[in-house]
Amino acid sequence: MPKLSVFQTILLSAFGALAVSGVLIFALVIGSGSGTNIGPVMIWGTFDENTFRKIIRESAEQDGRLLSVTYEQKDEDKFADLLTEALASGTGPDIFILRQENAVRDAGKVFPIPYDGFSETQFRNTFIEAANPYLGEAGVLGIPLLADPLVLYWNRDMLASAGFASPPRYWDELSGMAQSITKRNEAGQVQKSAISFGEYRNVSHAKEIVSTLILQAGGLITTRDSIGRLVSVFTPRQAIESALRFYTEFADPSKAIYSWSRAMPESRSAFASGDLALYIGFASEYGAVARMNPNLNFAVASIPQIRSAERTLTFARVYALSVARTTKNPSGAVQVASLLASAETSSALSNAYGIPSARRDVLTQTTPAASNDDLFKKQAIASGSWTDPDPAKTDDVFRGMIENVTTGTMRLSEAVARAHQEIGHILEL
Repeated sequence: MPKLSVFQTILLSAFGALAVSGVLIFALVIGSGSGTNIGPVMIWGTFDENTFRKIIRESAEQDGRLLSVTYEQKDEDKFADLLTEALASGTGPDIFILRQENAVRDAGKVFPIPYDGFSETQFRNTFIEAANPYLGEAGVLGIPLLADPLVLYWNRDMLASAGFASPPRYWDELSGMAQSITKRNEAGQVQKSAISFGEYRNVSHAKEIVSTLILQAGGLITTRDSIGRLVSVFTPRQAIESALRFYTEFADPSKAIYSWSRAMPESRSAFASGDLALYIGFASEYGAVARMNPNLNFAVASIPQIRSAERTLTFARVYALSVARTTKNPSGAVQVASLLASAETSSALSNAYGIPSARRDVLTQTTPAASNDDLFKKQAIASGSWTDPDPAKTDDVFRGMIENVTTGTMRLSEAVARAHQEIGHILEL
């Protein structure tokens, strides 16, 4: 028998856990796809449904097992509640698209793929590091599909006017840029900003930006202990405090690098209007930024790094196909998830949505030099993340940590200690 692919291994593991016979496994996994009927499988997600359905149709032309697969797009703001209600009533999907930051929170809704058939090593070798939060206590919580890395958006005109030909490669270059680019009125209020660092409420992706700085500094926010439990660590404390200090100083009016305040508009809007030189956002935002201001002369670049760091690192969101615990067709759902996350289909979805695949082998494929795809892929390869116990609750923790410093309510070390304790409390609930 030929060596099984990683996705055949996933299926064997999942089917074994579901007590499906070896004969059926062989027929579904090894046999001809065109003659195998796996039954209807419904997928829910927040991606544009016309695009997703088109990719499913095209894939079904090559593999008949996907002929009975349907996809429904749901409102992103209502998705979590809709999914919870549907699963509770028995009317939910067989598969849902799960972002890695929700992996812990939604683990109870997922049928995990056991590690005895699809090991942690196989997972890590197949998918980017930012996908690691899908490695749950009982198994793999989702098969990663796409990645959306943070990138640096930069205004060519604003940088050129201040004498800079290119965006910063290292964070230590920001000091000079901030002092040259930022413009303040006679009252000291920021009118034009170099970078939107320092605050939380009007900084898009503030938690992800601070997380990036922490990870680049070698810090850990959460980790799993010796028995697999997720715990809050905030260590080494020096790395956490250094990252927070660097971020918040740009909102300190007493500093020469003062560039941002709570009175400024939301950061992406400020960038689109030409009042912000450097904006950190996700790769998927490129089209939206261009539509907000078609005349904006901007480009994208890699996230700046710590000059002395041994590795390049940014942050990425990852989207995975998770099999619902309540599905009435578990074997079909696992198989469909595996097929859609294959290199060929993952690559097709990547091209259609303009964000990278989460698969390492797809990310090494060459792309046209004129597009941003190569940059986005490199950022995805270099991306990391941390295992978030509950995004909504940790949003509040990060907001408190940042604002406790910027308002002078706490010393920086106290704000970090408080955040550590609060995330620990969330994990105990």
